[in-house]
Amino acid sequence: MHDPRLDQLARTLTHHSTRLAAGERVLIEAVDTPEEMVLAVIRSVRDVGAVPVVSLKSSFVQRELLRAGQREAMELAGQVERFQMEQVQAYVGIRGGRNVAEMSDVPGAAMHLYEELWLKPVHFEVRVPHTRWVVLRWPSPSMAQQAQLSSEAFEDFYFDVCTLDYGRMASAVQPLRELMTRTRQVRLNGPGTDLHFSIEGIPAISCTGECNIPDGECFTAPVRESVEGTVSFNTPTLYRGRVFRNIRLTFTAGRIAAADADRPEELLEILDSDPGARYLGEFALGFNPRIRRPMLDTLFDEKIAGSLHLTPGQAYEEADNGNRSAIHWDMVLLQDAAHGGGQVFFDGVLVRQDGQFVLPELAGLNPGNLG
Repeated sequence: MHDPRLDQLARTLTHHSTRLAAGERVLIEAVDTPEEMVLAVIRSVRDVGAVPVVSLKSSFVQRELLRAGQREAMELAGQVERFQMEQVQAYVGIRGGRNVAEMSDVPGAAMHLYEELWLKPVHFEVRVPHTRWVVLRWPSPSMAQQAQLSSEAFEDFYFDVCTLDYGRMASAVQPLRELMTRTRQVRLNGPGTDLHFSIEGIPAISCTGECNIPDGECFTAPVRESVEGTVSFNTPTLYRGRVFRNIRLTFTAGRIAAADADRPEELLEILDSDPGARYLGEFALGFNPRIRRPMLDTLFDEKIAGSLHLTPGQAYEEADNGNRSAIHWDMVLLQDAAHGGGQVFFDGVLVRQDGQFVLPELAGLNPGNLG
């Protein structure tokens, strides 16, 4: 029996997220995604008169390509996929997979080649700045395990979160975007965290279902050399197929001068990928009311109500501080009372306390008001 939730999600992707128009071309890149969902997106693309191009991928095949560490193969793949990306106006990326740690045994040197020769030229240099794009995970038993839910309960949670009223969220976030736009100095306090930096002159971008599903954040970037102090992340993070816990970063003149975690050597290997990997490319506040606890998936965890994230690596061109890198690693800090609390100050004014916005104009983003 056909699940109507597939059609509802496909409409969100084509109408709200990518805002397709007749005659436009869209690349649908699906990794380990059921054919039924791909078909739903194709049909929704055609409904608006747009032109679908489909690329089906397998995480098993991708792992084998990367493990070989063959420079020529990665460079060629990057060139081919870059050309393909340059032909479209929009991109829908659906990323599934039965094993979130599929890439965990890909050597670091091989992963660096992939990021530099394949990921960066296709996605950071073309897809992100030059297409209307949206990416999302596809629910799997592996994700259900991460969320500590049954497969059926996680699937219900997934569609509930992904089909949220993002139009309502788009209206509620405008006061926060305007406040961040005129803010000069940010200070973050909490257990193990005392960090300050400037965001003066860098745009603030509200994210309400346009580029990520699920969504719910407002981001900007620190002025590159302005970051000072220490931040301790209390949310596990999955990067390059490996789980990192208790990451602690100390900044001097914007650069990560010291770093520690439960996997210190692997952390430092990533942060030494290139010079930009030791500088921040993003700062964001999360506020999705239906995501309340981490599940080891960045696309969900960075949107948790009461969270913030900081990102070593590549800056987005919409909120550009000039930092360039082959990595973009969102690290999440939960500031709700259950996770130790914390404060966010803009220009010395308390904006959020223990995960709750305290300014009246921002109250619409608190979970009880947003949905």
